[in-house]
Amino acid sequence: MNNDVSDAIQKDNVHSLSVAEPSAPAWMAVFSLAMGVFGLLTAEYLPASLLTPMASDLGGSEALAGQAVTVTAIVALFAGLLVPGLTRRFDRRVVLVGFTVLMIASNTLVAMSSSLTVLLIMRILLGIALGGFWSMAAAVAMRLVPLKLVPRALSIIFSGIAVGTVVSVPLGSYLGGLYGWRSAFIAAAAVGGLTLVFQWFTLPRMAPRKMIRTATVLELLRRPGIGPGMMGCVLAHTGQYALFTYIRPALEIVANTDIDGLSLMLLGFGVANFIGTLMAGWLIERSLRATLVLMPALVGVAALGMIWLPVHGTGLMLLVAIWGFAFGGVPVAWSNWVARAVPDQAEAAGGMVVAAVQSSIAVGAALGGIVFGFGGVSGVFITAGALMLFAALVIARWVRVELPRQGMAAGAVASKIIL
Repeated sequence: MNNDVSDAIQKDNVHSLSVAEPSAPAWMAVFSLAMGVFGLLTAEYLPASLLTPMASDLGGSEALAGQAVTVTAIVALFAGLLVPGLTRRFDRRVVLVGFTVLMIASNTLVAMSSSLTVLLIMRILLGIALGGFWSMAAAVAMRLVPLKLVPRALSIIFSGIAVGTVVSVPLGSYLGGLYGWRSAFIAAAAVGGLTLVFQWFTLPRMAPRKMIRTATVLELLRRPGIGPGMMGCVLAHTGQYALFTYIRPALEIVANTDIDGLSLMLLGFGVANFIGTLMAGWLIERSLRATLVLMPALVGVAALGMIWLPVHGTGLMLLVAIWGFAFGGVPVAWSNWVARAVPDQAEAAGGMVVAAVQSSIAVGAALGGIVFGFGGVSGVFITAGALMLFAALVIARWVRVELPRQGMAAGAVASKIIL
């Protein structure tokens, strides 16, 4: 491709990026997306609190019922990679509303399931909605608010993660105990219905951007700085989910507390996670690099402190809260990094991050299980804490937050989004 043609492509892509930036933020639309995140996360984790009644009612084992979460995660991984390309010709408003419809359909059909096989198939719909939404989150935020407010918008959108994670398990247990396990999924479908109405009236039309084509993951990884960035993302999430998988046995062993004390610590973790998610936007507006490095470093310090420091009671709760607060900012920070590093292919890059995170969840849980078998919960926290500190070191040393000026069609807009 000669220079004239390349310049023309750059100008066309830069123009498509610039016209998409709104002059005023659409905060109600942003809040509608936060509602969607809450509904998706609540639905994703509901089975975790309902395994026994689901298995008993549908005539299967608890192990098979537990695959309802696994199926959703696997489908979300592939959906994050494929959905941006398959939907690139559609209005983004239509696509987002479509994801909410899939969530409602999945929850409704799960509540009506006659067997575990049918239930697992219906969870595929939720996986598509989950992966598709995550792949588009950063790109849509860039369409709803001016670029300088994208960190704040993403922190609001991702606050739904913290709320959904905290609410899903106790909500499922409570409703399941009162009205049966199906009522929990009916409630989740009702939340989806409210979300659909709110999105219908608040989301603006967002015509698909004109671009040459959607880049593949391999093409994105060849861009300057993207490979090291994804390595840092994978390390941070792998360490976190190696820790998070064993949070309950860790607290039971370290704190030696009763179920009420344990519940209080888990609630504190969730509240701190929510606060950290909201605060991340404020931090990122000041320094994305500092946020990317600081958050995993704090998780690592908290994890090692829980094992090595002679802390109990209030001191232990403080370390748990630091852990929750710090990890609340991790997904927000990486979504912002994607928006800044690959603005011309934000949806495709978002799908790449979804795949990386979902893979990291599986690898982290597996790593934690292997270490737990050999060294117990102390071995898990020491290994994963060291991994989080190593992730912070990798990010500080090799991850670039500046937009590369070579090899990107949108390089001309770098001055608007470099720290």
